Amino acid sequence: MLRATDPGRNTAATLPSRSNRLPFAAPQIREKYLIGALFVLTLVALLAPALPASAWHIPHFVDTRTWLGVPNAGDVLSNLAFLAMGAWGLLRLRAHPDAPAGAGCLFVGLILTCIGSCIYHLDPDAPQRLVADRLGMAVAFAGFLGIAASERISVRAGQAVVVLVTVAGLLAAWVARENLTPWVVVQFGGMALAVGLALTRPRPGALGVSLGGVIFFYALAKLFELGDVTIFEATGHIVSGHTLKHLAAALAAWPVIRALRPVATGSAPSPR
Repeated sequence: MLRATDPGRNTAATLPSRSNRLPFAAPQIREKYLIGALFVLTLVALLAPALPASAWHIPHFVDTRTWLGVPNAGDVLSNLAFLAMGAWGLLRLRAHPDAPAGAGCLFVGLILTCIGSCIYHLDPDAPQRLVADRLGMAVAFAGFLGIAASERISVRAGQAVVVLVTVAGLLAAWVARENLTPWVVVQFGGMALAVGLALTRPRPGALGVSLGGVIFFYALAKLFELGDVTIFEATGHIVSGHTLKHLAAALAAWPVIRALRPVATGSAPSPR
């Protein structure tokens, strides 16, 4: 038997709301905070006093030994860890279609970092080579921030962050030849943003990347960098702090790769 219906009520219940029908939904509260943070960092990068490149103290890397004809072998060959982690990540990514925005950018950036850092450390006394090192880092860093935004805010926020930070990072790395301020803002301001996102509750449906793990290895790499000479002396000239910095920085990709572990297929859902 057919039942009479209320046309007005059914129309309201079945039609999507106006906000859902819009091609671009209004920003969520977390997205608004993210927009505000990026706006502040942009203002600082553009309006803060310029830091001349000559003020940047290029450290004297303590381990200058040559091995198999490779100068500064420890600092050069340790960059292969970036290549290994980047390639491993890209392989994992192929089997994981629901990876967060920025994962591919991170892994490609690690491979570019390997290339750029090798170029730089083969002759660190040539300051123009430092640009190649920073360009790869900028891409990898944009990928990580994109992952963080995707995990904590929204997929579209992660996608937008990848594009914006990639462009800003590459420009900052290039401008750093004369003015270091934008590069400092991208590196340290971006990491402060990552810490804030790590302290935020993951969004529903997030992959579960340990942002804290990535930040831990990044901080460890900075400590190794600062202790270049101290570690070299403490280990009896076996390894320098800067060499360990490269290994720790490459391991920062491990929490992302771990989250991209293969998903079992063909298993029946557990009964409720």
